[in-house]
Amino acid sequence: MSADIIDGKAFAAALRARIAGQVETFIAAAGRPPGLAVVLVGEDPASAVYVRSKHKAVREAGMEGFEYRFPADVPEAELLALVDRLNADVNVDGILVQLPLPAHIDERIVTTRIDPDKDVDGFHPVNAGRLATGLHGFVPCTPLGCLMLLRDRLGDLSGLDAVVIGRSNIVGKPMAQLLIKESCTVTVAHSRTRDLSSVVRRADIVVAAVGRPEMIRGEWIKPGATVIDVGINRTAAGLVGDVDFAGAASVAAAITPVPGGVGPMTIAVLLRNTLVSAHRRAQVPFDKDAL
Repeated sequence: MSADIIDGKAFAAALRARIAGQVETFIAAAGRPPGLAVVLVGEDPASAVYVRSKHKAVREAGMEGFEYRFPADVPEAELLALVDRLNADVNVDGILVQLPLPAHIDERIVTTRIDPDKDVDGFHPVNAGRLATGLHGFVPCTPLGCLMLLRDRLGDLSGLDAVVIGRSNIVGKPMAQLLIKESCTVTVAHSRTRDLSSVVRRADIVVAAVGRPEMIRGEWIKPGATVIDVGINRTAAGLVGDVDFAGAASVAAAITPVPGGVGPMTIAVLLRNTLVSAHRRAQVPFDKDAL
């Protein structure tokens, strides 16, 4: 058996094209483009590359991008003052403060300062609570992207046994909530789960987001399962995921590659969340199913 490769890059490109089309419609109705503000503190190379990618994607979608850069030693109060200004700015629909932040800045204080209705990253506790209780809010981009790939591949997820490996607030926990909402039977596992291989082996859906190179072995995968690998780990051999790709691909029905799987979905969903925010704030009707 050889797994089908889930092409996240192609799916994300199609999503971004649909978003660009709806942006034109929004501009005609609202008289302005959707606006996304991205804030970068310090000179972390990976963060800088990611911010550039986001800014490029925003422009290509026809949105307006606002970029703010601070030195690594910026006082926390100065960063919070900017967040307050962006919260009040009518042209800004989404606010994203790139993580991680320098050690002297409390990420929790900054995250919770962002208006939940402009929190297109979905990290605010209010949005986490909305997701947990089934209310409308913003969902973190990576897990929502994973869900889109799963729906596209499997259709109805109801009744499937899903295992999420990883319990972070950014991926693991919201991913589990999304799968519960889809009526999956969900287990949240992690690096300390006893007999992890047995837990993984019973799953129809495996979402690996634990941050350890190739931790999930191919022999752990149930034949015919669908594997979503969120991990991006730099090794001497290059970029690898959290799943032993070659081993898993020999038994799974479908699997995301690393790179080219989940990664491209994150920025595409960020654009999607920004567009949704713009429609809600401007009270312009839109077709949510198209996004």
